[in-house]
Amino acid sequence: MMRQRAVMVEQFNSDSRDFSKKRNHDSMIELKQVSTLTSFPNNVESETVELSVVEPELGRIILDLEALNCFEVVERQFENLGVIFSNAIALAPSNPAFPSKSGRIVVMGAPKSGAIEVTFLQPVRLVNSLVTSSRRTVLSAYNEQGEQIAEVETLGPNLAGSPSLIPPNAELIINVPNIHRVTFYAFDGHLTLAGFSFAM
Repeated sequence: MMRQRAVMVEQFNSDSRDFSKKRNHDSMIELKQVSTLTSFPNNVESETVELSVVEPELGRIILDLEALNCFEVVERQFENLGVIFSNAIALAPSNPAFPSKSGRIVVMGAPKSGAIEVTFLQPVRLVNSLVTSSRRTVLSAYNEQGEQIAEVETLGPNLAGSPSLIPPNAELIINVPNIHRVTFYAFDGHLTLAGFSFAM
């Protein structure tokens, strides 16, 4: 089964189509061309795929988190758009370490710290979110059979005001067909999502 992996380690200029290491102050991600895997982690086929920043396009659905109330448990509020959340609560962060770039409201992993699951009622091909976390965060995508098909991660925490080289609201993107479910996992740290979007 095909699986993709990328690691956020270097600043990346999203305005450039040259996906070698580029530097600016807006984001920090290295998007690597990676091999298709038939049996993770060591069976590599010759075909290559790429996790890449996708320019805005028709068909992208951006969830309006501002429609949520503070401290509201987030589950089926966006079901009409084909999205169901698990272990998520809406917050307007009072802690300046967790700023929201896209509005007042963010989604935080709770009651279990550092974990959020999102299920799609129809398969999607792209998932994108701004992530702020007190620990390294892994975004994983799964197909209909529950098999992991892609993964992208930060290399460490990215709280505002911390010495981390990764800025808060770091953008994590997975672009691969047949995504039925994604998980964000921050290893029991505190995790917030903003600017969550996806495309069929």
